[in-house]
Amino acid sequence: MSLLLDNRFGELPPDNSVNTKLFLESVSHLPSFFDCLGSKVFSLIKSDINGNITKIKEVYLKDPQRYVTLQHILESERQDLGAEWPKAGATLALMWLKRGLRFIQILLQSLADGERDLNQPNLIRVNITKAYEQALKRYHGWFVQKIFNTALYAAPFRSNFLKALSKGEDVKEEECLENLRHFLVNFAATVDAIYDMYARLNAELDYAV
Repeated sequence: MSLLLDNRFGELPPDNSVNTKLFLESVSHLPSFFDCLGSKVFSLIKSDINGNITKIKEVYLKDPQRYVTLQHILESERQDLGAEWPKAGATLALMWLKRGLRFIQILLQSLADGERDLNQPNLIRVNITKAYEQALKRYHGWFVQKIFNTALYAAPFRSNFLKALSKGEDVKEEECLENLRHFLVNFAATVDAIYDMYARLNAELDYAV
C-alpha cells in the first residue's frame, strides 16, 4: 500500500473549512515522506514540519471546542495576541507548515505530471528544484539555500523514490503515479484552502530565515 494513501486527507466541506483535529491526524504522518528522499539534509524540512505540527497541536488541545477549524485558531489568536499576531502562536507555526506542505504538493504534482530531466530521466532533481523554488526558496537566506542545493545531489533515483513511497513494494511506475494523483486531490485542496485563508485574513508574513 502507498505511504501516502494509507493516510490520505479527507474531502473538504463546501465552505472549504479545515477541521483542526482531522488535519492534525492526517498531517502527522507526512514527516516520514522526507525519509523517502534519503538525504539527511531533507531532515531539516522534516524537523521543521514536526515542530510546527507540535506547536499547532499544543494550542488546539488547550481548547478543542474553540479551535474546531484552523480558521478558528487564526481568528482567536488575532484577538488574543493583539499586535503580536500573526508573528506568534499557532498562526506562525501553520504559516511555516503550509509552506512545507506546498513543497510536498508541488514535488508530487511534478512527478505525477511526468516532468523529468530528459538527459537524466531517473533523477528527481528537476522535480525537487521546482518544488523548492516555488514553495520555500524565497523564505530562506543564502546559507539555507546552499544547504538545500547540496541536498539535491544526494536525492534518490526516481525509481527508488517511488518504491520508497510504495513502502518498498515492487509497484509499476504508472500505478505509483496514479496513487500520487489520488492522494493529491484532497491534499492539494487542503493546502490551497489554508493559503486562501491566510490571504483572506491578511496573516501572511514575507521574511527569510
